[in-house]
Amino acid sequence: MLSEIETTLNQLRLHGMQHSWQSLVETRRHFDLTLTEGIELLLQAERDYRGNRRTDRYRKNARFRYQASLSEITTDAARGLDRQVLAQLATGDYIVKGESVLITGATGSGKSYLASALGNQACSQGYKVAYYNLQKLLLRNKMSRADGSIGKFFDKTAKTNLLILDDFGLTRLEQQHSLDLMEMIEDRHGKHATIIASQIPVASWYDLFAEETLADAILDRLVHSSYRIELKGESLRKKR
Repeated sequence: MLSEIETTLNQLRLHGMQHSWQSLVETRRHFDLTLTEGIELLLQAERDYRGNRRTDRYRKNARFRYQASLSEITTDAARGLDRQVLAQLATGDYIVKGESVLITGATGSGKSYLASALGNQACSQGYKVAYYNLQKLLLRNKMSRADGSIGKFFDKTAKTNLLILDDFGLTRLEQQHSLDLMEMIEDRHGKHATIIASQIPVASWYDLFAEETLADAILDRLVHSSYRIELKGESLRKKR
């Protein structure tokens, strides 16, 4: 009878329940539980199993540069990491509100690591995340335009809960690049969150655009009511 229950749970693809039931039987704990207690425990096990599977799937699809965690980041005012700001971002409230997070700092200051950690945190909270190096994203846009799939790709990024653009500002943005970025930012404005990591201070971003009108439109949507983190200090890569 006990093996039949385990087999049925497996056939129904209730793998969280199956593993929990197997553990209960092996430890003889199923004798000590009421029917209600047993059902509640099995349901929670299935909920946890599916939640963990979803998180793993979201993290894999996001393709983060680093498998980073906010718990591994030490807040340090001298490095520009405020504990209260990081704690606020950890709640994911900025994603719900569709706000931006702008992370700047010199090479090796930990920008990509922090952005990856925030993205991993978002995945664990059930949000879909996409992580791109901006130059590679713009190249992908060019290829998508050539094969006619650009509209579908824009629709996909527009629906992503959190879009992370890393290495912003490595090259000047020509008109078509600016138009692509404008479309993505416009589709997300006030609806979904965006994180941008850059070596360039925010005050100098305007000069990265070849078209002034597009620069005004994009920065107006990104900069206002955003979280700003400016990382300082010696390169973390040198310390390693």
